[in-house]
This record gives sequence, C-alpha cells and structure tokens, in this order.
Amino acid sequence: MLLSCYPKEPKRLKDLNGFGPRSEEILAEFDINSVEDFMAIEPYALYAKLKPMKGMGLNSIYAIIGARENVSWIEVKNTRKTEILMRLDDMGLSPK
Repeated sequence: MLLSCYPKEPKRLKDLNGFGPRSEEILAEFDINSVEDFMAIEPYALYAKLKPMKGMGLNSIYAIIGARENVSWIEVKNTRKTEILMRLDDMGLSPK
C-alpha cells in the first residue's frame, strides 16, 4: 500500500490529498468505502469505472493518482500527462 507517502495515515477517503466529501460519495457508489479499498484498486481500473459518470474527465485520473501518492492532481497533470494519456490510449480510454 502506498500510504507511506502520507506523514499521518489517512483514516477516511476525504483525508486523501485532493479528495473531499463528494469524492467519498462517488467512490461509495462503486463499493469503495475505505482508504484500504481505494488503495487496493489499480488507478486506471478505477478510472475506467468512473469515466462514464457525468463530470469525470482527465482531471479524475490525475486526482486518483495524486491521492494515492499524496501529491496535487495538478502536479500529476504537469509532470505525467503524456505517460497517463498513452496508458489511457492503450486501454481505449483516451479522450476523444
């Protein structure tokens, strides 16, 4: 589990970097109710589940990765966008 990147272990999903109460609500719709559940699912697999929901775009995958690694989604976007887009394209999930 990647929680070693957090100075204090997050107790709830809303305690993860970039997440809040709405993130908890959205993830609960997919039976992800704890930090352990969230960390157990591969980020791109989670994005594939979330993508059909209204309002889910590229910022969602950046936020998922940022929350796992305790970095801002903006940092993820600015430093790893090409890598992420290539992976999404390989999975057939790239934006149109």
